[in-house]
Amino acid sequence: MGPAATRRRDLALAAVFFSLSGAGALVYQIAWQRLLALSTGVAVHSVAIITAAFMAGLGIGSHVGGALSARRSPRRSLIAFGIIELGIAVFAALSVLLYYGGLYRHGDALYSTLPRATLTHFVSLLPPTVLMGMSLPLLVRGLVRDRAFAPRTIGVLYGANALGAAAGAILTPWVLLRFLGIRGAILAGAAGSAAAALGALLLARRQESKEPATPTPEPEVEAVPGAERVQPFGRWVALYAFSGLVSLSLEIVWFRVLDVTAKASAFTFGTLLSVYLLGLSGGTFASAARSHLVRRPLAVFLWCQAGIVFVTGLAHALLVWLPADWPGLSWLVHYGKSAYGVQLSPFAASEAFGWPAFVAVYALLPLVLIGPSTFLMGFGFPVLQRATQADPATSGRRVGVLQAANIAGCVVGSLVTGLVLIDAIGTSGVFRLLCLGAVVVAFLGLRVTRDARFAALAAGLLMLAVFFPPRDPLWLRLHGDPPPAESLVEEDAAGVTVLAPRPDGYVMAINGRYNSWLPYGWLHTYVGALPALVHAAPEQVAIIGLGSGDTAWAAGLRQETRHVTVFELASSTPRLLARVADRPGMERVRSFLDDRRVTLVYDDGRRRLRSDGRRYDVIVADAIDYDTAMSNNIYSIEYYRRVKDSLKPGGLVCVVAKTPRIRAGLSRVLPYTVTFGREDLILAGAEPIRIDSTAWLARLRTEPVIDYLGRGRVREIAALLKQAAHGRPAPPTAEVNVDLEPKDEFLRPLSVAR
Repeated sequence: MGPAATRRRDLALAAVFFSLSGAGALVYQIAWQRLLALSTGVAVHSVAIITAAFMAGLGIGSHVGGALSARRSPRRSLIAFGIIELGIAVFAALSVLLYYGGLYRHGDALYSTLPRATLTHFVSLLPPTVLMGMSLPLLVRGLVRDRAFAPRTIGVLYGANALGAAAGAILTPWVLLRFLGIRGAILAGAAGSAAAALGALLLARRQESKEPATPTPEPEVEAVPGAERVQPFGRWVALYAFSGLVSLSLEIVWFRVLDVTAKASAFTFGTLLSVYLLGLSGGTFASAARSHLVRRPLAVFLWCQAGIVFVTGLAHALLVWLPADWPGLSWLVHYGKSAYGVQLSPFAASEAFGWPAFVAVYALLPLVLIGPSTFLMGFGFPVLQRATQADPATSGRRVGVLQAANIAGCVVGSLVTGLVLIDAIGTSGVFRLLCLGAVVVAFLGLRVTRDARFAALAAGLLMLAVFFPPRDPLWLRLHGDPPPAESLVEEDAAGVTVLAPRPDGYVMAINGRYNSWLPYGWLHTYVGALPALVHAAPEQVAIIGLGSGDTAWAAGLRQETRHVTVFELASSTPRLLARVADRPGMERVRSFLDDRRVTLVYDDGRRRLRSDGRRYDVIVADAIDYDTAMSNNIYSIEYYRRVKDSLKPGGLVCVVAKTPRIRAGLSRVLPYTVTFGREDLILAGAEPIRIDSTAWLARLRTEPVIDYLGRGRVREIAALLKQAAHGRPAPPTAEVNVDLEPKDEFLRPLSVAR
């Protein structure tokens, strides 16, 4: 076999095992984020810190791996890669024990303040993420044999890794978490890492043994006759850092748009990452095959960077600008009006959207909105290598430095956009700001290349920055185009909240999914009122999730109640309620907002119950759909144990338990239950609950309570109280949701309504 054939064979083998490495990395990222969020909650700052800590470790590892690769021969670099992948696999296999069994169960003091939590996340993620970051530079050093083929080799490796990562991202929510749980998913990722290690070690055995390379000064890239002037390596580092900032900022706003479209589905994040990585992989492979022909790498790279923002900005703008009856858009508008969209479980109350809707929401729309941009992101990577690779001996070092700079930009983009910009200027504002940044990139291209097409691109970006749809039209289009004059929209880092008019008031949608109604009444009122009426003296009440405020308002119906604490993630919801509170028919919203007994705490409710040590007479989680992202945190058996520990003697919890697993988990921890004419509306406690309808109705029919609720609601609640019956305990063998097996959250994900 000749040298060229050997090189192709080795590269193909490396691409296969590096794709397995990428798949494992995405499984770890999704699973570890769930585990670590149990300690610090699912609030925006917690998720942003976990993501930043993960990426910071990758950046450090890239730099360390690059420096290490320059001191090793190709064979020893492959061996080092194999050892690193084995280390990742071993750490992953032990990670549940560390993150859940150790830090979550026994590390409360490490998360007592935000600085401590940040440091703990960073330190706990540092070992595996540094190892992950080291992998690409070492593999590049092991595979790059000559400068001419460096861009193609590096591009193929990067594209294969992204392709594997895309597979890991899509399989984790749709298959692994559903069937194997968090521990099983991580072990599957560890198997991929171990297989990558074995492949690298087998490949290293076929390499000639050489002494470690002696570090030498890095040569400069030679100019190609007739091509553009060679740019300093530092300039490329700065450009690639800016590229990382843009890419993560876009990822955040892309997730926001697609999450609202998919109506807060538990599958949105993995699906978005998969489409993102597929586009990245496709662009990288397409460019790798042609990178050796590129004579003006700076011009091509700048075209890609400015084009990334232009094509996605234009796609999102057209989503709003085009008429609602435009082919394709008419269906999307109709879909936006639905309460839940695609039915992902047999228990969801959903319209009859079938497989065409499923494909459109989870595949076609993401491909249209983000596919071209991610393709351009990937296309620019081999071009970058074409411009910066000067010597095989330093190829890994340069890749490491570039990757570290890009990841540093990603960290900045994630933190600034997620924690500051979304709150300050919203999704539309972020798109406008990125368009202005891309204008600067286009003008840089014009200055360097004197190509007039950059001027046209800059003009297009400037027009997008000026005319990009503002907040309300963007979100109302994705909610089915309710009348703008009668609808209200608020947005913050935690989500998008919309009040759309209906004949007798408003329907509230949070991240695209129907949550509640105004004026107050029906299910949310029952959930708050029933435990307050059954409990003899509900002085201290805790509500997890504000929503429309209906549950918390109803929970305060008794004069004996001294304090109602509401834990909420989004500041947009109370702002929206304040905007509508003085409108006709919204008097109870105003009374709730003005109630001095109510304290609104912006925090994750489960985390806060664990950390503040307070005990309550009544604890209620608002009626949150069990198949939304991270909902298992308030439907697992571990959550109910936390609730039990936070209840005073005689304390009660009210749950809308829509699935057998939720009902079984609740009764296993709080065995004394009462139902009210429907098996999914359950009152539970750790002590026997005496059914005393006479006393309950007497409390309900006092004048203050009648004035508080209104006579219509009093009649409805009285009918429920008369149907009270002791619930049947679940059999000991009944399946339940646990933290490490979020079954209901990912229940039957491929079952859509016909």
